[in-house]
Amino acid sequence: MKLGWQPRKWLEKKAKRGVGGYPVGTIAFYGPDNRRATKAAASIIPAPQSDPSELRRWFVDFGDVRTNETILVEIATFLRGHEVRSVAMTEQILGCPHEEGIDYPSGGACPNCPYWAGRNRWTGQLESG
Repeated sequence: MKLGWQPRKWLEKKAKRGVGGYPVGTIAFYGPDNRRATKAAASIIPAPQSDPSELRRWFVDFGDVRTNETILVEIATFLRGHEVRSVAMTEQILGCPHEEGIDYPSGGACPNCPYWAGRNRWTGQLESG
């Protein structure tokens, strides 16, 4: 019995295949710490060496965007609507969901996310300083 389109499986499958051409859809997750993602950002990279042509963001106050089926449907629909041939996505959280210079002053640490103060956003490790 065929179940129909499953956005989570579609995203995971596309991401697992690696780069198979352009446009590429990117998905990044952000959260107040390394356990819970409260923001997802998806963009469309239309060609090599180009800036994103589209960017969308999703937020949750409770729960985790990585397990929110409504948000996953919206992300997959956004990417499919742009006919992406590849998806670059990681399950890890890549830093604070707040934007420097918008949500807090540039050059400082986010006052709402002390976990990320002094941490490398890619490794999650504290940096010596």
